[in-house]
Amino acid sequence: MNYELLYAIALTRMTGFNAATALLLYQTLGSAQAVYEHRNDIGDAVPDTTPRLREAMKNWDDALRRAEAEMEFITKKNIRALTMHDADYPQRLLQCPDAPIIVYYRGSAELNQRYVLNIVGTRHCTSYGQDLVRQFIRDLRQQCPQVLVVSGLAYGIDICAHRNALEQGYETVGVLAHGLDQIYPHHHRDDAIRMLSHGGLLTEYMSQTEALPNNFRQRNRIVAGISDATILVESAIKGGGLITCRIAQEYGRDVFAFPGAVGMTYSEGCNKMIRNNTAALITSAQDFLEAMRWQTASEQTQPVERQLFPDLTAEEQAVVTLLQQTNDLQLNTLSVKSNIPIGQLTALLFQLEMKGIIKPMAGGTYHLLG
Repeated sequence: MNYELLYAIALTRMTGFNAATALLLYQTLGSAQAVYEHRNDIGDAVPDTTPRLREAMKNWDDALRRAEAEMEFITKKNIRALTMHDADYPQRLLQCPDAPIIVYYRGSAELNQRYVLNIVGTRHCTSYGQDLVRQFIRDLRQQCPQVLVVSGLAYGIDICAHRNALEQGYETVGVLAHGLDQIYPHHHRDDAIRMLSHGGLLTEYMSQTEALPNNFRQRNRIVAGISDATILVESAIKGGGLITCRIAQEYGRDVFAFPGAVGMTYSEGCNKMIRNNTAALITSAQDFLEAMRWQTASEQTQPVERQLFPDLTAEEQAVVTLLQQTNDLQLNTLSVKSNIPIGQLTALLFQLEMKGIIKPMAGGTYHLLG
């Protein structure tokens, strides 16, 4: 049995799906198993905990039973449970202070692709918003073929983004506010099934978790956290899309908004963000690509003359070899695969950049030139 996974699942139950609390324990002690081993002296091991939590952490019986059942469920349904130590865990999420220690994923898409964006907005989108999404994704696909499109599988802009991504040949991932034993809303079940082979479904919630209102707000932070950029298409003065934008800003991610007609209900949120300089105005895929500086299909990277740099250290060569095998890896992934500590790896990457062998890209990835 994978005991680390068992304890990670149980830990989310022990902390009541409070991501910040689970993350504090997990990162301080280094693993979920270590948290379990310190269950009776958690206050000594992690002083910054409440008396209530210290008492609650002493009895894991119910949480472990539930975790065992969940492991049986994910095995049966071909679901991948990814903890923070897994290389396939969404690496962009690792940069977020309230990242979930475990996510459940079913699908075919790589979550750590070179370019990832999310498209969000109102559940009551107009024909104007639908046209914007359709044209944007069509034009983006023509200019930048490799992009993972993320949204929340909700009514309105979300499902419009997923459907157009599928139509244009993009992979698309839906982030859910409930467990993978159900699909909400039910009307999007067929779309979700298509996404399993051309993207996927991702959640931090165990099976039998209902789509409660607070879960959607929590879900929005994952939509923002796994992406390089957030695009708001239509929004009233209040709405879930605005929450995603605010979280993306807090994470230091780029936020964009399409403007709308003055006085229109579902343009007020976008126009306000643009007016307050909390979102950059875009009107096309070209605007977005120029702002993000993403490499388009027409741009050719000049090959590097490697003979000019024959004297690589063993560690530098190890990094180059990894990027030759799988280009555009993130710092954390490179660290795991190369077994080089992040501090040392950062210095190595800087040296390789100075030698013209690699270059940093959007989303914290490193690209091998040539």
